[in-house]
Amino acid sequence: MRTLAKTLLALAVVVFTSANLIVTGDSKLESDTKAALVADWERAKAFSLEYIDAMPEDGMSYKPNDQVRSFAAQFLHIAQGNIGLVANGTGAERIHTDVPNFEAEEKFQSKTALRALTVEVYDWCIEGIKNMDMSKADEVVGPNDQFSFPRMEWIKKGFEHQTHHRGQTTIYLRMKGITPPAEKLF
Repeated sequence: MRTLAKTLLALAVVVFTSANLIVTGDSKLESDTKAALVADWERAKAFSLEYIDAMPEDGMSYKPNDQVRSFAAQFLHIAQGNIGLVANGTGAERIHTDVPNFEAEEKFQSKTALRALTVEVYDWCIEGIKNMDMSKADEVVGPNDQFSFPRMEWIKKGFEHQTHHRGQTTIYLRMKGITPPAEKLF
């Protein structure tokens, strides 16, 4: 558990350091910042897929207790969060606007469907970041005064959110006797 905490802390430092670069209109800096974000999100996608692949089909509905989300629901929550947070950050048009709650959708509960949705959402996030106008990274956006932040903050919060929930599923795998995937810091 200590190793996981150290790993998550190190990952947070890397992400926040790369995402906190000041966007000054310098096209190289903007390009480097965008490339760092894309690399982080590509790595997060690969790591999430390794977690999904590690859990057998019969573990998709597994919950350590009744008070928490199932394994599949954790990744569905990540997908829904990624769409909302990255859309706010990049300005990209949201996908799956017809699905109010992925976790409640039976069609996403199988390993195959969960994996496909995870790929689709991460690819959408990555494409949104690639197409983001980095000169607007400091532009404050949001639904109201309480939840209005610079675009870059929305992207950072999205990364933090998915890392938090994927990290929770480490325990799910361990409780099923499965060794979780090795860390992916770089």
